[in-house]
Amino acid sequence: MSFCFKFSQIQTMDIFIVSVAAFLTAILTFFSGFGLGTIMTPVFIMFFPVDLAIALTGVVHFFNNLFKLVLVGKNARKPILIRFGVPAVLAAFAGAFLLINLTDLEPLFSYEAFGSTLTVYPLSFIVGLVLLFFAIIELLPFFDKLEFSQSKLPLGGLLSGFFGGLSGHQGALRSAFLIKAGLTKEAFIGTSVVIACFIDFTRLSVYATRFGQAGLVENLTLVVFATLSAILGAYLGNKLLKKITLKFLQRFVAAMLIVISLAMCAGVV
Repeated sequence: MSFCFKFSQIQTMDIFIVSVAAFLTAILTFFSGFGLGTIMTPVFIMFFPVDLAIALTGVVHFFNNLFKLVLVGKNARKPILIRFGVPAVLAAFAGAFLLINLTDLEPLFSYEAFGSTLTVYPLSFIVGLVLLFFAIIELLPFFDKLEFSQSKLPLGGLLSGFFGGLSGHQGALRSAFLIKAGLTKEAFIGTSVVIACFIDFTRLSVYATRFGQAGLVENLTLVVFATLSAILGAYLGNKLLKKITLKFLQRFVAAMLIVISLAMCAGVV
């Protein structure tokens, strides 16, 4: 399983689909409770190998967060950034390093199904399990009320940073740990955005060691369209829809993530 894919294989319709998905997902991030990376990663996986899909999602996620940073970054709380953000950055390095090294491992196993041979790679299997874990978090009511005390902020940073580096899933854990930090709504959002930027910058710096092999330059057009679509969606979401909650949609997306994660673990995706 190599970290490579070429732009020539991407069609105009693929760019359109990814851009629309980025636009709609960015709107939802302002009021739904699930994040841009949660949905965009499976969308990119439809067109790219898992490792490249995570890296491309990271690029879109980072620039979308930079835009949010301009909007709300001034409200971030420095003490929380230090206690949570520093461990998160360190752990993001570890998670991203693990990701790029998993791409070089031999397949876990192969089997015959649906008239063809299906191969399961370590990276697809592990990321599939991570997707499954976070999808279950979205579905179980218990996790809606899951909160941690301020003393656990460094632990939260480690967990959020590690999974952010490995698969891009940092928001759910970050929110669970920051919600009890005594922050106002504005400070909570601002602090979350700054930390997300820290993690994104860290993991992208590690992914960049493979971007030449990954074909990022060849896929630059798709990344630009997806990023601009996400920024536009974030702007509209912030202006028009931030007070709306779509619980059904959140549950539906989580259910779809479960299907995708199981397909990845089985080697179908």
